[in-house]
Amino acid sequence: SLPAAARPASHAVTVPDTQAREALSKPLKALQDWANNNQQAALAELCDEYAAHSQSGITRLLNGPTGERNSYAILPREHVLCLAEVEGDLLTQLAAVLAVGGSAVWPEGELTKAVFARLPKALQAKITLVADWTKDEVTLDAVLHHGHSDQLRQVCQQVAKRAGAIVGVQGLSQGETNVALERLVIERALSVNTAAAGGNASLMTIG
Repeated sequence: SLPAAARPASHAVTVPDTQAREALSKPLKALQDWANNNQQAALAELCDEYAAHSQSGITRLLNGPTGERNSYAILPREHVLCLAEVEGDLLTQLAAVLAVGGSAVWPEGELTKAVFARLPKALQAKITLVADWTKDEVTLDAVLHHGHSDQLRQVCQQVAKRAGAIVGVQGLSQGETNVALERLVIERALSVNTAAAGGNASLMTIG
């Protein structure tokens, strides 16, 4: 194969941009630190596992013809409703949401209020407590549910009644930690015509 310097520009190997990922991962690190300080080793290990699997915040340049700059980015679904009946499941959901850089929406209740009060302020800032998540004014981009099938069916029916875009619901059994992180992100492809600016993409932002 040709050395890197001799390859055509459209086929140059580019290193993924991970700056956004590093910024998005800070709350997850805060949760892991909190878990370690509160003798929750399983949660701390789960944070490591989710961090290793998360692709959120990574942008990759794609091959394309001269005169185009094509990029592919993975971004978080920003508001994720977390429904659980036990603390372990609630914290599992929080770890998954923070692993992709999102924020959690918790229904107000004895469990959520008690856990929220114990978390550091940096983590509280990533959680919104709501009185009634079924209201259309509550922004939801995804739902995580731990519980049995009858509960999940009811949740799906309630989500379906909400106005606006369709919101995906991910159902898990109590104690399950195999959260599909790919269902908590969105994909975004961007194509910029640099030829219109004489090959200088920065000129496209002037004015």
